[in-house]
Amino acid sequence: MKETYTFAALPQNVAELQALPEAAMDNPFKTAALTVLAFCRFEGSVEDCHEMLDFLRGPRGPLSPYDKQFIRDRLRGKEYVARSYLGGTSPANDYTPSQPYTVTVFDGPYAYTNEGYANIDIRSSGADTPRRVTLRKTKEGKWVLWDQFLLPDIRQPESANPWA
Repeated sequence: MKETYTFAALPQNVAELQALPEAAMDNPFKTAALTVLAFCRFEGSVEDCHEMLDFLRGPRGPLSPYDKQFIRDRLRGKEYVARSYLGGTSPANDYTPSQPYTVTVFDGPYAYTNEGYANIDIRSSGADTPRRVTLRKTKEGKWVLWDQFLLPDIRQPESANPWA
């Protein structure tokens, strides 16, 4: 199954993220799409990015100092990695998304192999293979962020690539 979510604007803080209809997190696709939006905020405010991710983690609790350092190490100077999951981006346009913003997420044949967990895939326009977000279902029926594999390196934006 494939779902595309459309957003008029990228949320700037956790309150704006929580105001989105997808924040009901009643299916794993919505939470995976919101995870992309949270990472996109890193460029403007690391603290807001962390607060959004803390919300998406639900009862699992806030990010650890290790988690925060991992995110910082992956995104500092490479903020385009987060934007690469938005519609309309490519290395050629320096990962500039089209508007309104869209995030397309999909599940594969092994998405639900463990009960209570879902592995949802998202394509980065700078990578050859989709990247995964793992979600866990709470007893209240919400799908919360359990793990993510969205931050590996991708192709450089054309403006930063000396070989392009």
